[in-house]
Amino acid sequence: MSKAGRVFYGKLLAGILKESDMGYTFLYDAEYLASELAKPVSLTMPLRKEAYFSTTLFAFFDGLIPEGWLLDIAKDHWKVRGNDRFELLLLTCRDAIGAVSVVPENETEQDV
Repeated sequence: MSKAGRVFYGKLLAGILKESDMGYTFLYDAEYLASELAKPVSLTMPLRKEAYFSTTLFAFFDGLIPEGWLLDIAKDHWKVRGNDRFELLLLTCRDAIGAVSVVPENETEQDV
């Protein structure tokens, strides 16, 4: 089973983050790369056309997930297992602190 999230830098779609049985991929959007406003979502993921791949959730994205009591509230509210980091990312990081946000890929533009 595969899940995906749209990654925004500010209001701009920066790329797509996907989870599969093989691991995680992040690919910058071609239009974003062509924009003069394009900035890397993380210093560990400089702008490039090639996809990034990892067998574990990229540390930058994992770091966006809330911690402590806020994480407990999110797990209880959405009934998510604490070790399902990708699902937690999709559920809790639509309005993350900072410039980067992650929205489930299947949500419409009005949901963003």
